[in-house]
Amino acid sequence: MIGKVKAAVTGLLGGSLPSKQSALPAQCAPEKETPVVPIAKPQPPCRPPFLKLSPEEIQKSGDHNARMVLTLKTPGELHWGTGYAEVINAGKSQNNEDQACCQFVVAEDGDKKYNSLPSDQNLNTDLQTVCAVGDGVSFYYWALFDGHAGYGCALTASRLLHLHICNQLRDLEHILQQTTAAPLCLDPSTKTRPENVLGTSTHEITNPPTETAVRYHLEKQVFPESLVIGALENAFKQMDTQIERERTSHSIEGGCCALVTVYLMGKLYVANAGDSRAIIIRQGKTIEMSHEFTPETERQRLQLLASLKPELLGNEFTCLEFPRRIQQKELKKRMLYRDHTMTGWAYKTIEEDDMKFPLIYGEGKKARVMATIGVTRGFGDHDLKVYNSNIYIKPFLSCTPGVKVYDLVGCEHNANDVMVMGTDGLWDVITDKEVADVIQRVFSSHGTEEPNRYNLAAQELVLRTRGVRKENSWRLPTGKLASLDDISVFVIPLAGHER
Repeated sequence: MIGKVKAAVTGLLGGSLPSKQSALPAQCAPEKETPVVPIAKPQPPCRPPFLKLSPEEIQKSGDHNARMVLTLKTPGELHWGTGYAEVINAGKSQNNEDQACCQFVVAEDGDKKYNSLPSDQNLNTDLQTVCAVGDGVSFYYWALFDGHAGYGCALTASRLLHLHICNQLRDLEHILQQTTAAPLCLDPSTKTRPENVLGTSTHEITNPPTETAVRYHLEKQVFPESLVIGALENAFKQMDTQIERERTSHSIEGGCCALVTVYLMGKLYVANAGDSRAIIIRQGKTIEMSHEFTPETERQRLQLLASLKPELLGNEFTCLEFPRRIQQKELKKRMLYRDHTMTGWAYKTIEEDDMKFPLIYGEGKKARVMATIGVTRGFGDHDLKVYNSNIYIKPFLSCTPGVKVYDLVGCEHNANDVMVMGTDGLWDVITDKEVADVIQRVFSSHGTEEPNRYNLAAQELVLRTRGVRKENSWRLPTGKLASLDDISVFVIPLAGHER
């Protein structure tokens, strides 16, 4: 087995393995049946419908040698005047495996389900009419999906995840319409909020919502913000469960990271599962709105699961971490190590079990779970195994996002304040400060009256990180290697909600 893993690592270092994959742990499955959002029939690779590309433009955009930057054709094409740009990778995969979505959605309460996506629906069709019905709780939605080992998972999630979010929020319509800064308490018998009563506890989502969608008991405080976070978390689980259930019948290959921003009732909710990232640039300063989920950042969670369920390691891996691979001659000698309980290092005497391949191998962008996968959260990859083995990796990988909240209406913003959402192809070669500097340079050259300034900013970020082709490689202005990955970027004006 060690020889097989070494072969996998050799392939990884040589670039033959996908840079990242992800899968769903068993605990992500919902406890009860949920409404199904139909998946369209298998579709050919396509780009986001809001780009409005002709067949010829789509063909040109797939040239890995030219790497043509795609952007919006019309200023203000997206909600709030959002800017967008993308570029294909330099040959790492046949197609651009990133996908993007921007929608306005209305979640309506009651027995009525949202209009489902017909099985023969063309995925290039704008889906706003599918779910924007009724007078319920509305939200704006931006999402980036960074696919790997195929485009199918990212394409599916880009067309359906907002429908799952709509389904979750519709159950909360009566509560969210009463939202205040104080915790809510809903009386199940009256469906109204009693006066001057604070405090709630666990909630039960009924499905379909025929009576009161959420019932409370007077035990623990729950703020409306927490309900929205829970809705996003459940929507991610539903999406991944659907992909798992229908991956074969609908040919949904590979997996994807997901980065989602929802604007609801004055707040931005940023949900991230993977290594894409979002930052806010306000008055020239940056605020992190997500963090990456990688083997290194989630080391302790992965090691804990391995220690609780050692059978998942297939008797071929160790859950302990060492500074380097242990050699046979070091058996019974002392070496630094750490386990899931430790952030520091300590010494232990090397035993035979410690000679097994490490659960987490490599450092930085080369770190992998079981020498296979470079991210630890996202959708898809339910059949992923360790190279040439029957050891499944998905129990170590999660579909649950990390969610951060930003009070948009509680802060003053000007036309230069934005949120930047980008797949890891952007962040691999540029820092938060450099992104802010690029944005500032574009805005200083194009005044606030320029309707295309946010689109130009997104385009400049992609051009800056794609670099220019020199001989057989892509280089940054500094001469360093540019991003060879797919790159997708949203630039969202924070003052856009006031329009």
